[in-house]
Amino acid sequence: MDTTAVSVNARERLIFALDLPSVEQAREFVRQLEGAVSFFKIGMELYVSSGPGLVEELVQQGHKVFLDLKYYDVPETVKRAVSRAASLGPTFLTIHGDTKIIKAAVEGRGNSDLKLLAVTALTSLDTHDLREMGFDGTVEEFVVKRAGKALELGCDGVITSANEAGKVRDLAERHRHQGGFLIVTPGIRPQGSTTDDHKRLASPGNAIGAGADYLVVGRPIRDSADPHEKAESIIREMQAAFDQRND
Repeated sequence: MDTTAVSVNARERLIFALDLPSVEQAREFVRQLEGAVSFFKIGMELYVSSGPGLVEELVQQGHKVFLDLKYYDVPETVKRAVSRAASLGPTFLTIHGDTKIIKAAVEGRGNSDLKLLAVTALTSLDTHDLREMGFDGTVEEFVVKRAGKALELGCDGVITSANEAGKVRDLAERHRHQGGFLIVTPGIRPQGSTTDDHKRLASPGNAIGAGADYLVVGRPIRDSADPHEKAESIIREMQAAFDQRND
């Protein structure tokens, strides 16, 4: 699917981050966002308290699930874990690692519909942080390098900030993947929102304009007085940006 050539429904591209400590709180936000959001991210905090049950529950309800566990371990362990995750029915799963780990994850995914997303650089990192980790280049160079490896090894897309989305989109198009290589972007902050622990941020419209396919939004919706309306306002901004990008 080439997302630059077809009409995109922004309502299907907003992922709400269920970054919550309990299953009960997660269910309540799913209920509040009914009709606005149908794609939910389950990260490490919630997965520890809910296990695989909530993933299966949401899938059975007709929702899509982004399982954000950033798998990183010895290849055989990753392969088996990805295979188990795929059986739960999520749409997206994040992995984190080197060539052998990514290859193992692709093998573990098998013939399932699960889409593997490689983490590039967390939005809480900047160039200074990467230098502390031993990488001398810029964040953009680091992200593009990791995205190229993920594309080469069979990942379906990457997690990256809007700052690098354009370069990753260019990379995918040069390799003829075009819109088939997904760019999922966290660190989204509508105007007036707090930055929290993110260092590489963008508004919903700017992120889509830069090349993102899906946006992950948590705190701006979760902390709003009216989460449903906040989600709707973000969707409207996303839709306008998608429409402009596709003109």
